[in-house]
Amino acid sequence: MSRVGGDEVLALVALLRHSNTGKSWRALVNEVREVGAVEMLHREHPPTLLDLEPTTELLDAAQHDLEAWSGLAKVLTLFDSDFPAQLREVHDLPPLLFVRGALADDRGACIVGSRQASPAALRFASDVATMLADLQVPVISGLAEGIDTAAHTAALSAGGRTVAVIGTGIDKVFPKGNEKLQQQIERDGLVLSQFWPGSNPTRATFPMRNATMSAYGMCTLVVTAGEQSGARIQARQAVAHGRPLLLTRDVVTRTEWGQELAASAYDVQVVSDAKDAVGAINRILQRPQRIDDLLVELTQ
Repeated sequence: MSRVGGDEVLALVALLRHSNTGKSWRALVNEVREVGAVEMLHREHPPTLLDLEPTTELLDAAQHDLEAWSGLAKVLTLFDSDFPAQLREVHDLPPLLFVRGALADDRGACIVGSRQASPAALRFASDVATMLADLQVPVISGLAEGIDTAAHTAALSAGGRTVAVIGTGIDKVFPKGNEKLQQQIERDGLVLSQFWPGSNPTRATFPMRNATMSAYGMCTLVVTAGEQSGARIQARQAVAHGRPLLLTRDVVTRTEWGQELAASAYDVQVVSDAKDAVGAINRILQRPQRIDDLLVELTQ
């Protein structure tokens, strides 16, 4: 029977979805990147004298999954050529993505912050997103209430591209009030999920989402945040990923973690207003991104 998705893709889904390896996804994916999913699957389920094809049942289950998901979203794995290149650069990349909308070679900026944001902070996020849209810079956020919603909405209103990295399955909406916004981003931009279809939000999914969002963007701007907010998690992830981090003066003034990062972390900038933030983002995006680009720049 012919299989969909290719051997490596099927083996990867079988490992992640149906094989109880006892390993974390990060450890499993690191091994898969070294040896390939097919070899890894056979290592975990070696053949026996009575069963020469012990992985057949697992592969059949993976194929059933891929066929079921084909009507929901495009499924990308790290083996696919159109898997976002910037995600391959980090150690904690998601092994697969569910995609609705138009894929592109996005060199965008993440705008994140509190769900319970002040009117001034919401204006700040909207102004930055509008200016980035005017510069044709994709706006990346997490489709949460507050700052995320303001950034997505402003980018769309300005005719720009926006990318939503969500903390649920691709077929779920959270918060429910953003259903129409999510549908509009699916039509006019891109929605990404790293979670199985049908997955509801949990305390674990949002930090994982923040790590993926940090890796997808070229930099992260934290507009406003508390001591325990998800934006704080993304700020630390951005530093861990080697991505530039921008913090507003409000964040640095009001949070200990903001003060700590501004004082000690590499490539952290403090911005005063929306124009200042957009200028900093624009300079970041003009930096050479790959070693071959840097070599060309140095030899000119």
